[in-house]
Amino acid sequence: MNAGPRIAVFGGSFDPPHVGHVLLAAWALSAGGIDRLLVVPTFAHAFAKRSAPFEDRVAMARLAFSLFDPARVEVSDLESRLPPPSYTVRTLEAVQAAWPDASLRLLVGSDILADLPRWREAERIEAIAPLLVGGRAGHARDGAGRRVEESVPSFPEVSSTEIRGLLAAGRRPAHLVPEPVLAHIVDRALYAEGSP
Repeated sequence: MNAGPRIAVFGGSFDPPHVGHVLLAAWALSAGGIDRLLVVPTFAHAFAKRSAPFEDRVAMARLAFSLFDPARVEVSDLESRLPPPSYTVRTLEAVQAAWPDASLRLLVGSDILADLPRWREAERIEAIAPLLVGGRAGHARDGAGRRVEESVPSFPEVSSTEIRGLLAAGRRPAHLVPEPVLAHIVDRALYAEGSP
């Protein structure tokens, strides 16, 4: 057992970050048995998903998580310094190298569990950083069809894809996106219809 800090790594596209991400972070910090949360926006998605510019996603993540104590939550551009594409196993190895005394966890929503078997070196990922799973409404089973533990809290079904669609239609989903993030989106004209 490592005697160092207990760090959860929270990766994702954060395209854009939304209230579901913030709620999951709050749960992990208050009830997940961790000391710190490292938020790591994806630089080059392993499944070749198109995203808003990395710099904007990092900036939005910093705005979204700014309500937390900066001594406990850090948004990192770590993946921009790793070879693309962005594989979770490489990210975790880099975090492990930076904090060799830390006990690592990988914070995920239950919606990604079905995809986990497709991830590169999935078993190694769980060996480096056992999963810390927050439930997501409508996603009660993992990739092997097993039910997510009933003790896992369930968070609202909020989707970045849905939010991007609303923004492209000219709507302002203020109930789904932290206010400073929405201001950044509007200022930078991200996700507007016809934007790259």
